[in-house]
Amino acid sequence: MMKYLIIDDEHIAHKIIMEYCEMLPHMQLQKNCYSALEALEYLNTHQVDLIFLDLNMPKLKGFDFLKTLTNPPKVIVTTAYSEFAIDGYELNIVDYLLKPFRFERFLSAVNKVTSSDTNKIRKESKEVVKPKGQHIFLKQNNSHIQVDVDDILFIEASGNYTKFVTKNNTISIREKISDTIQLLSDNDFLQVHKSFAVAKKHIARVEGNRIFIGDHIVPIGKLYKTNINQLFK
Repeated sequence: MMKYLIIDDEHIAHKIIMEYCEMLPHMQLQKNCYSALEALEYLNTHQVDLIFLDLNMPKLKGFDFLKTLTNPPKVIVTTAYSEFAIDGYELNIVDYLLKPFRFERFLSAVNKVTSSDTNKIRKESKEVVKPKGQHIFLKQNNSHIQVDVDDILFIEASGNYTKFVTKNNTISIREKISDTIQLLSDNDFLQVHKSFAVAKKHIARVEGNRIFIGDHIVPIGKLYKTNINQLFK
């Protein structure tokens, strides 16, 4: 469960974020804060995993608020002002949502938080450990499908779409494969072709320029052979 906090002086912004989060079963609202000072008081005695942060607030601006935190949680900025984006990434912001934002863009930002949490756990441990229940939501047509990351065999570029091939089915989303790969951990997934990235754990064998995963055969691109060779070291 991801505990989150909304910091925004506009009530409509709280309403939109809450409605989006209610569509994601792993999100749990902790508090609605309408100023950075209110959030500071709350964070003095409580912990959260994620903050949705507006920038242009009275008395204490969003980035000034962040600079006061010694150990800040993950932050997704939600603002109408694009000119502050560079400053935000210097503060290690996970994502920067420009108002008004649609659910698909919001979902992409939340998925980045989940992915970065997984990477941090792995870097801090000598043994690769994946949290139980790790999942992402994929938008196919008008549906948002929850997928267990462990079930993904490989992903494949298909024009402006990316296909997620899992143990049980295939899901197509309207995203480029270059953007999609960022949602997946480098420790678990390996790009082996300009149009393919595979889950290392599901590779049955590598033979010539082909990778065998279950009943599927994935080609290896010439520029990606080095990636494959690293598996054998």
